[in-house]
Amino acid sequence: MSEKNNIPHNERIMAFTDGVFAITITLLVLEIQVPNFEHSMAASKLVPALYHLLPKFYGFILSFVVLGIYWIAHHNMFIHITKHNHILMWLNNLFILCTAALPFTTGLLGEYNDQQIAVVIFGLNLFLTGLMINLIWWYAAKYELVDKETTSPAFISSVQNYMKIAPILYLISIFVSFFSLTVAKFIFVIVAVIYIFPNPFHRRRYKQFLDRLNSD
Repeated sequence: MSEKNNIPHNERIMAFTDGVFAITITLLVLEIQVPNFEHSMAASKLVPALYHLLPKFYGFILSFVVLGIYWIAHHNMFIHITKHNHILMWLNNLFILCTAALPFTTGLLGEYNDQQIAVVIFGLNLFLTGLMINLIWWYAAKYELVDKETTSPAFISSVQNYMKIAPILYLISIFVSFFSLTVAKFIFVIVAVIYIFPNPFHRRRYKQFLDRLNSD
């Protein structure tokens, strides 16, 4: 057996992570219950009931977007992370532990959006998720689990700096929640907007990687 065949690949890590993401995103919508009352009362009660659900829709959409962003980030990282070891697998497990908690913290935020503790718990969940994905990338780069042909010190540093923005802003949102819940929740939205649109540097690196694959 060649040395190349002895290199541990990441297909099972990716498959397990994708499965957790799929289940977690599905569970998010279960927090939104269809209003239940007599049909004869729908004309007078349905619109107010739907209005009452708006905080839950806010939590659902925000968490869906956040999970989508982290799924894309994880996918893009593992384009460059080509090997793994025991510690990297546990860092990945802790990352998906944080993502799997989002349906609960999202439901808490939707139900008690006017309570600081709900905002703090949701922000803490997002902070820990961002922290764990940062640790995955840092560890993989430090212990040379990344593909040396598609990474460089400048690229590794750029990714680290880019990914630090989210957990820092989530920490700020927790602090801000002591003064304004509205501003704290707005910061959650701002973070999502920042990461929806790909960084031009990373778009260029992703294109270079795909071009290399197509030329092989």
